[in-house]
Amino acid sequence: MDQYWWLAIPGLILGMFAQIKLSSTYSRFVRVPVDSGLSGAEAAREILDRAGLNDVPVREVPGHLTDHYDPMKRELCLSSENFRGVSLAAVGVAAHEAGHALQHQEAYAPLKLRMALVPITSFASQAVFWIAMLGYFMNSMKFVGLAIIAFAIISLFQAVTLPVEFDASRRARAQLLRLGIVQNHESGAIGKVLNAAALTYVAALIEAVMTLLHFILIARGHNRD
Repeated sequence: MDQYWWLAIPGLILGMFAQIKLSSTYSRFVRVPVDSGLSGAEAAREILDRAGLNDVPVREVPGHLTDHYDPMKRELCLSSENFRGVSLAAVGVAAHEAGHALQHQEAYAPLKLRMALVPITSFASQAVFWIAMLGYFMNSMKFVGLAIIAFAIISLFQAVTLPVEFDASRRARAQLLRLGIVQNHESGAIGKVLNAAALTYVAALIEAVMTLLHFILIARGHNRD
């Protein structure tokens, strides 16, 4: 029996809390209109243009909170709710993604490292399920070793992601205020939206690290037998 199963609990609890927190915070402020009346797409376009990134398109994509900046295609993608929305939540999320474009423009080192880690992390994320399944059915410690490597890569990626996301949020708030897209009295609401989103990345890191520790302890326990 796996005596280290309890290590998964902190990550799972924090992950669920982070998702609930993000959902509730977003739902609250998506109903609060921004005083400037700008949509998320317009806010992102303003930030990009003021930074000289006129060639970076702002596209509408389907889904809920599917917003992201694609550094390979150099395009900013916003979910319909945030692309068209004129709420504090919409401009906050849009500005955050624009913050990633600003990072890319200045060759922000943590972003460059995260981009470099994407291919191997994607492979590790896809492979780890099969590694765990084969290890369980074949009862082989070789698969535990492979799981350790995979989750070490995933943990590193999540650790690098944190400064990237926090810095993008910092840039977002600064640009929104500097350009007058939001007013000082709206800054607190923007901060709450961005902080709730950041918590999901903290949860992902903790979950990855705890899973890594789980497999390390299994390997250590086996070596002692």
